[in-house]
Amino acid sequence: MLKNIITLDWTSPPNVHAFTTTRTTQIKGQKGVSLAPFDDFNLATHVGDDASAVMHNRALLREILPAEPLWLNQTHGVAVYQSSTQTHCNGVPEADAVLVMEPNRVAVIMTADCLPVLFTTRQGNMVAGAHAGWRSLINGVLENTVHAMCEAGAQRADMLAWMGPAIGAAQFEVGAEVRAEFIQKGLALGISEDLTRACFKKKFKQNLEQNTAQNPDQKYTADIYALARQRLQWAGLLGSHIHGGGLCTVSDAQQFYSYRRDGVTGRMASLIWFE
Repeated sequence: MLKNIITLDWTSPPNVHAFTTTRTTQIKGQKGVSLAPFDDFNLATHVGDDASAVMHNRALLREILPAEPLWLNQTHGVAVYQSSTQTHCNGVPEADAVLVMEPNRVAVIMTADCLPVLFTTRQGNMVAGAHAGWRSLINGVLENTVHAMCEAGAQRADMLAWMGPAIGAAQFEVGAEVRAEFIQKGLALGISEDLTRACFKKKFKQNLEQNTAQNPDQKYTADIYALARQRLQWAGLLGSHIHGGGLCTVSDAQQFYSYRRDGVTGRMASLIWFE
């Protein structure tokens, strides 16, 4: 029924279901209909793809879901939209995380290099998703999601998190100012500078004339998975309850859309719900 998806490497309750689409996802033998550079299974309406193609792809996805996904207008912020029987939003909520406390309501996060993080509890009584690009990650979208789950009755020790496909550490180049901001925000939370520094490596350029490696532009590569794990553990999740990581959207053009690599491109969707 489902081909070419990313499945989660966690032990979740049997009533919790989740996966991430790829650019080649097939459902019931059918692939997406988006044309290059959005080929094939683009699910985003805001990237310049033909609207009818996106609607076709979304309708195909809907066939294997219990309900229409809770699509968000993601803005690289930290807001958490909470879906319950009392709060059904008219239109598309503007948020970078979503908490679902009803069975068969589907949380969805769209990405093309940013980190999707999916959450549930060992009891399987709620699910959540967060869009953790570097701006949202710095400013606390993961902590806000964990806090919202706690407000809904979850215990931190019972929470499970999975980090989906994102830009890999070897490809995620950032400037010194981004590294400094992560360090400063980390210190404000009580995270040691050494721990945050360990998530960054200097990016050297080889000077062929002098046969030396130099970093004149003060560029670094950042490990977004390590930075997210750091924040999740600070928020109270057990290290053994944090899963995923290790994929790279930039390096795998066959499977993944990548904004950093291609500029104009589609989006994958990470989806989660409980019965």
